[in-house]
Amino acid sequence: MPKKKPLNHHEKKLRKAGHRLIAGVDEAGKGSWAGPLVAAAVILDVENIPENIFDSKMLSAKQREKAFVQITKKSISWSVHLVPAKKIDEQGIQKSNLEALTLAVKKLHVKPQAILVDAFKITYGNRPVVNIINGDALERSIGAASIIAKVVRDRLMSSEIHRSHPKYEFATHKGYGTSLHRKLLLKHGVSPEHRKSFSPVKDMLEKKPKVSKKPKKRLVLKKGKATKAKRKK
Repeated sequence: MPKKKPLNHHEKKLRKAGHRLIAGVDEAGKGSWAGPLVAAAVILDVENIPENIFDSKMLSAKQREKAFVQITKKSISWSVHLVPAKKIDEQGIQKSNLEALTLAVKKLHVKPQAILVDAFKITYGNRPVVNIINGDALERSIGAASIIAKVVRDRLMSSEIHRSHPKYEFATHKGYGTSLHRKLLLKHGVSPEHRKSFSPVKDMLEKKPKVSKKPKKRLVLKKGKATKAKRKK
Protein backbone atom coordinates (compact mmCIF):
# COMPACT_ATOMS: atom_id res chain seq x y z
CA MET A 1 0.00 0.00 0.00
CA PRO A 2 1.40 3.47 -0.90
CA LYS A 3 2.59 5.58 2.03
CA LYS A 4 1.94 9.01 0.53
CA LYS A 5 -1.73 9.92 0.91
CA PRO A 6 -3.59 12.53 -1.19
CA LEU A 7 -3.16 16.08 0.12
CA ASN A 8 -6.68 17.21 -0.87
CA HIS A 9 -5.74 20.90 -1.21
CA HIS A 10 -8.49 21.68 -3.70
CA GLU A 11 -11.14 19.75 -1.79
CA LYS A 12 -10.28 21.67 1.38
CA LYS A 13 -10.59 25.00 -0.44
CA LEU A 14 -13.97 24.05 -1.87
CA ARG A 15 -15.24 22.94 1.53
CA LYS A 16 -14.11 26.21 3.10
CA ALA A 17 -16.10 27.98 0.39
CA GLY A 18 -19.20 26.10 1.55
CA HIS A 19 -19.35 23.25 -0.97
CA ARG A 20 -20.26 19.99 0.78
CA LEU A 21 -21.11 17.69 -2.14
CA ILE A 22 -17.88 17.45 -4.15
CA ALA A 23 -17.61 14.99 -7.04
CA GLY A 24 -14.31 13.47 -8.08
CA VAL A 25 -14.14 12.39 -11.72
CA ASP A 26 -11.64 10.23 -13.62
CA GLU A 27 -11.38 7.71 -16.45
CA ALA A 28 -9.73 4.39 -17.30
CA GLY A 29 -8.71 2.95 -20.67
CA LYS A 30 -7.84 6.13 -22.54
CA GLY A 31 -4.68 4.67 -24.09
CA SER A 32 -5.95 1.13 -24.58
CA TRP A 33 -5.89 -0.50 -28.02
CA ALA A 34 -9.20 -2.26 -27.43
CA GLY A 35 -12.32 -2.08 -25.30
CA PRO A 36 -14.33 0.87 -23.99
CA LEU A 37 -13.30 4.05 -22.26
CA VAL A 38 -14.83 4.10 -18.76
CA ALA A 39 -15.35 7.27 -16.71
CA ALA A 40 -16.51 7.39 -13.09
CA ALA A 41 -17.81 10.08 -10.76
CA VAL A 42 -17.88 9.74 -6.96
CA ILE A 43 -19.21 11.95 -4.16
CA LEU A 44 -17.56 10.82 -0.94
CA ASP A 45 -19.24 11.19 2.43
CA VAL A 46 -16.89 13.39 4.45
CA GLU A 47 -18.21 11.75 7.64
CA ASN A 48 -17.49 8.24 6.35
CA ILE A 49 -14.38 8.28 4.13
CA PRO A 50 -13.11 4.80 3.17
CA GLU A 51 -9.54 3.95 4.07
CA ASN A 52 -6.73 3.48 1.58
CA ILE A 53 -7.99 5.65 -1.27
CA PHE A 54 -5.12 6.23 -3.68
CA ASP A 55 -4.55 6.62 -7.39
CA SER A 56 -5.69 3.29 -8.88
CA LYS A 57 -2.34 2.88 -10.68
CA MET A 58 -0.60 2.72 -7.28
CA LEU A 59 -2.71 -0.22 -6.09
CA SER A 60 -2.69 -3.91 -6.94
CA ALA A 61 -5.76 -5.51 -8.51
CA LYS A 62 -6.67 -7.06 -5.15
CA GLN A 63 -6.31 -3.71 -3.35
CA ARG A 64 -8.46 -1.98 -5.98
CA GLU A 65 -11.21 -4.57 -5.62
CA LYS A 66 -11.23 -4.13 -1.83
CA ALA A 67 -11.29 -0.32 -2.15
CA PHE A 68 -14.06 -0.53 -4.76
CA VAL A 69 -16.36 -2.31 -2.31
CA GLN A 70 -15.73 0.29 0.41
CA ILE A 71 -16.17 3.27 -1.92
CA THR A 72 -19.43 2.02 -3.42
CA LYS A 73 -20.82 1.23 0.04
CA LYS A 74 -19.83 4.44 1.82
CA SER A 75 -20.08 7.13 -0.87
CA ILE A 76 -23.08 9.45 -1.14
CA SER A 77 -23.34 8.75 -4.85
CA TRP A 78 -21.30 7.14 -7.64
CA SER A 79 -21.77 6.46 -11.33
CA VAL A 80 -19.99 5.30 -14.49
CA HIS A 81 -20.28 5.99 -18.20
CA LEU A 82 -18.83 3.85 -21.01
CA VAL A 83 -17.83 4.86 -24.53
CA PRO A 84 -17.40 1.80 -26.80
CA ALA A 85 -14.49 1.35 -29.19
CA LYS A 86 -16.62 2.02 -32.29
CA LYS A 87 -17.72 5.41 -31.01
CA ILE A 88 -14.15 6.31 -30.03
CA ASP A 89 -13.14 5.64 -33.65
CA GLU A 90 -16.00 7.80 -34.93
CA GLN A 91 -15.44 10.89 -32.80
CA GLY A 92 -11.85 10.60 -31.51
CA ILE A 93 -10.45 9.95 -28.05
CA GLN A 94 -10.44 13.62 -26.95
CA LYS A 95 -14.15 14.14 -27.54
CA SER A 96 -14.93 10.68 -26.14
CA ASN A 97 -13.02 11.48 -22.97
CA LEU A 98 -14.80 14.78 -22.36
CA GLU A 99 -18.15 13.14 -23.11
CA ALA A 100 -17.53 10.24 -20.73
CA LEU A 101 -16.39 12.47 -17.85
CA THR A 102 -19.33 14.85 -18.28
CA LEU A 103 -21.97 12.13 -18.55
CA ALA A 104 -20.55 10.28 -15.54
CA VAL A 105 -21.23 13.44 -13.49
CA LYS A 106 -24.72 13.82 -14.97
CA LYS A 107 -25.56 10.23 -14.00
CA LEU A 108 -24.99 10.89 -10.28
CA HIS A 109 -28.33 10.59 -8.48
CA VAL A 110 -27.16 13.32 -6.07
CA LYS A 111 -26.15 16.51 -7.85
CA PRO A 112 -22.69 17.80 -6.87
CA GLN A 113 -22.04 21.36 -5.74
CA ALA A 114 -18.47 21.31 -7.10
CA ILE A 115 -16.35 19.01 -9.26
CA LEU A 116 -12.72 17.90 -9.18
CA VAL A 117 -11.56 16.21 -12.38
CA ASP A 118 -8.27 14.62 -13.38
CA ALA A 119 -6.49 16.66 -16.06
CA PHE A 120 -9.43 17.41 -18.37
CA LYS A 121 -11.56 20.54 -18.09
CA ILE A 122 -15.28 19.88 -18.29
CA THR A 123 -18.26 22.18 -17.78
CA TYR A 124 -21.28 21.45 -15.64
CA GLY A 125 -23.72 24.33 -15.46
CA ASN A 126 -22.53 27.13 -13.17
CA ARG A 127 -20.89 24.78 -10.67
CA PRO A 128 -17.16 25.26 -10.00
CA VAL A 129 -14.99 22.71 -11.81
CA VAL A 130 -11.29 22.31 -10.99
CA ASN A 131 -9.14 20.25 -13.35
CA ILE A 132 -5.93 18.99 -11.77
CA ILE A 133 -2.92 17.38 -13.40
CA ASN A 134 -2.22 14.09 -11.60
CA GLY A 135 -5.42 14.72 -9.68
CA ASP A 136 -5.93 11.02 -9.02
CA ALA A 137 -2.83 11.07 -6.81
CA LEU A 138 -3.49 14.47 -5.20
CA GLU A 139 -7.23 14.41 -4.41
CA ARG A 140 -8.96 11.50 -2.68
CA SER A 141 -12.28 12.00 -4.50
CA ILE A 142 -10.53 11.75 -7.88
CA GLY A 143 -8.55 8.77 -6.61
CA ALA A 144 -11.81 7.10 -5.63
CA ALA A 145 -13.20 7.76 -9.12
CA SER A 146 -10.06 6.29 -10.69
CA ILE A 147 -10.56 3.09 -8.68
CA ILE A 148 -14.22 2.79 -9.69
CA ALA A 149 -13.42 3.35 -13.38
CA LYS A 150 -10.49 0.93 -13.38
CA VAL A 151 -12.30 -1.90 -11.58
CA VAL A 152 -15.43 -1.59 -13.74
CA ARG A 153 -13.38 -1.64 -16.93
CA ASP A 154 -11.13 -4.52 -15.83
CA ARG A 155 -14.17 -6.59 -14.87
CA LEU A 156 -15.76 -5.97 -18.25
CA MET A 157 -12.59 -6.84 -20.17
CA SER A 158 -12.10 -10.01 -18.10
CA SER A 159 -15.67 -11.27 -18.43
CA GLU A 160 -18.00 -10.29 -21.26
CA ILE A 161 -15.40 -9.06 -23.75
CA HIS A 162 -12.96 -11.89 -23.00
CA ARG A 163 -15.69 -14.52 -23.46
CA SER A 164 -16.76 -12.99 -26.77
CA HIS A 165 -13.17 -12.99 -28.12
CA PRO A 166 -11.18 -15.56 -26.10
CA LYS A 167 -8.30 -15.89 -28.56
CA TYR A 168 -7.18 -12.31 -27.79
CA GLU A 169 -6.78 -13.02 -24.04
CA PHE A 170 -8.33 -9.71 -22.99
CA ALA A 171 -8.59 -10.99 -19.41
CA THR A 172 -4.79 -10.91 -19.23
CA HIS A 173 -3.83 -7.55 -20.80
CA LYS A 174 -7.22 -5.73 -20.57
CA GLY A 175 -6.75 -4.35 -24.09
CA TYR A 176 -3.59 -2.37 -23.31
CA GLY A 177 -0.52 -2.33 -25.53
CA THR A 178 1.47 -5.23 -24.14
CA SER A 179 3.82 -7.51 -26.07
CA LEU A 180 1.31 -10.36 -25.66
CA HIS A 181 -1.50 -8.23 -27.08
CA ARG A 182 0.65 -7.21 -30.04
CA LYS A 183 1.54 -10.83 -30.72
CA LEU A 184 -2.11 -11.94 -30.65
CA LEU A 185 -3.16 -8.98 -32.79
CA LEU A 186 -0.61 -9.93 -35.45
CA LYS A 187 -1.71 -13.55 -35.28
CA HIS A 188 -5.52 -13.13 -35.36
CA GLY A 189 -6.05 -9.72 -36.91
CA VAL A 190 -8.42 -7.00 -35.68
CA SER A 191 -11.51 -7.79 -33.60
CA PRO A 192 -14.71 -5.69 -33.27
CA GLU A 193 -13.44 -4.54 -29.86
CA HIS A 194 -10.25 -3.01 -31.27
CA ARG A 195 -9.96 0.75 -31.78
CA LYS A 196 -9.26 1.00 -35.48
CA SER A 197 -8.07 4.61 -35.22
CA PHE A 198 -5.30 3.68 -32.76
CA SER A 199 -1.81 2.49 -33.63
CA PRO A 200 -0.76 -0.27 -34.13
CA VAL A 201 -4.31 -1.37 -35.03
CA LYS A 202 -4.58 1.39 -37.63
CA ASP A 203 -1.13 0.56 -39.00
CA MET A 204 -2.13 -3.06 -39.40
CA LEU A 205 -5.29 -2.18 -41.31
CA GLU A 206 -3.46 0.25 -43.60
CA LYS A 207 -0.57 -2.10 -44.33
CA LYS A 208 -0.90 -3.51 -47.81
CA PRO A 209 -0.02 -7.17 -48.24
CA LYS A 210 3.08 -7.78 -50.33
CA VAL A 211 2.37 -9.21 -53.76
CA SER A 212 4.91 -11.88 -54.60
CA LYS A 213 6.09 -11.76 -58.18
CA LYS A 214 6.42 -15.09 -59.93
CA PRO A 215 9.95 -15.64 -61.27
CA LYS A 216 10.22 -15.73 -65.04
CA LYS A 217 10.83 -19.15 -66.53
CA ARG A 218 14.25 -19.44 -68.05
CA LEU A 219 14.91 -21.47 -71.16
CA VAL A 220 17.34 -24.24 -70.37
CA LEU A 221 19.23 -25.69 -73.33
CA LYS A 222 20.35 -29.25 -73.00
CA LYS A 223 23.73 -30.25 -74.31
CA GLY A 224 23.70 -31.53 -77.85
CA LYS A 225 20.11 -30.51 -78.40
CA ALA A 226 20.45 -26.86 -79.26
CA THR A 227 18.06 -25.97 -82.07
CA LYS A 228 18.82 -23.72 -84.99
CA ALA A 229 16.60 -20.77 -85.58
CA LYS A 230 14.38 -21.31 -88.58
CA ARG A 231 14.63 -18.80 -91.37
CA LYS A 232 11.46 -17.21 -92.55
CA LYS A 233 10.69 -17.83 -96.22
